[in-house]
Amino acid sequence: MTSVVETKKPATSTPALTVEDLVVEFGVGRGQTVHAVSGISFTVGEGETLGVVGESGCGKSTAGKAIMQLPSPTSGSIRLGDVEMTSLDPEALRRSRTSLQMIFQDPISSLNPRRKVKALVTEGPSIWGNKDKAAVEKRAREVLAEVGLDPDMVWDRTPRELSGGQCQRVCIARALMLDPKVLICDEPVSSLDVSVQAQILNLLEDAKRRHGLSLLFIAHNMAVVKNISDRVMIMYLGRVCEIVPAEDMQNRALHPYTQLLLSSIPDPDAGATAEQNVEQTAVELPSPLNPPSGCRFRTRCPLATDRCAAEVPQLRLVDDGHQVACHNV
Repeated sequence: MTSVVETKKPATSTPALTVEDLVVEFGVGRGQTVHAVSGISFTVGEGETLGVVGESGCGKSTAGKAIMQLPSPTSGSIRLGDVEMTSLDPEALRRSRTSLQMIFQDPISSLNPRRKVKALVTEGPSIWGNKDKAAVEKRAREVLAEVGLDPDMVWDRTPRELSGGQCQRVCIARALMLDPKVLICDEPVSSLDVSVQAQILNLLEDAKRRHGLSLLFIAHNMAVVKNISDRVMIMYLGRVCEIVPAEDMQNRALHPYTQLLLSSIPDPDAGATAEQNVEQTAVELPSPLNPPSGCRFRTRCPLATDRCAAEVPQLRLVDDGHQVACHNV
């Protein structure tokens, strides 16, 4: 995959998004509860990209949707700037969400197949009362060009007439039309061809710089997250294991789970044997219906002790911008 353009800049001290003790649980009948997200806390600074990574089922996408209040979380605090979103009435929440937009994993299914691109991209401003159709259309054409699409070519097309990469560009354009402050990207490149992935990543970096966006970038690909993020938050089974600066992640990662994920990045010089790969992955994963007590990673951790089973490790600051939740590091 082509390398991503480096456009990172230090975040300011003012958080664009603050999440505290976020809990998301789902009842599944017979008295059982899925503990999807269990008390995670983090901030996203203005102009910062926070990557969120973890195995499938760790709760990263659920956390992103809960921040959007889709649906509302079980408990916890979500502040967009100074606005506490969890306490807003439905109309105030609807208005505040213009500043918080989301790009979904499957670009084709996230677009109405019956509507043309011109309707999809101009819908947001039209809903919010902008009656100047000429101005809205001009802005839409500018944004489509900004995301790498020819407005004249795609204007009257429907999503089924576009490729996956083109549909994802339409989704990005649709989000930018409302001038958001925070953009949640839920695995935006995982369903795209490898040749298109770097283009979309570069596009997001460019949009971040042009519009002063903060990004919450959710993915399962560790290499992609390292390239695009300023900091990386690692999740496992609904909890945060570590938050580490991306630029020196390889050397500064402390949590055993983070190190396991880093070791999964393909390295042509590593020469790992098939037997070693099987041994590393042949572990029965815990269920979010009945997660382990204490540290949820302890059933797979080589450093686990009795304390890990009895006590939940708290996220603590170990260095500038670096937090870890582990009793043994």
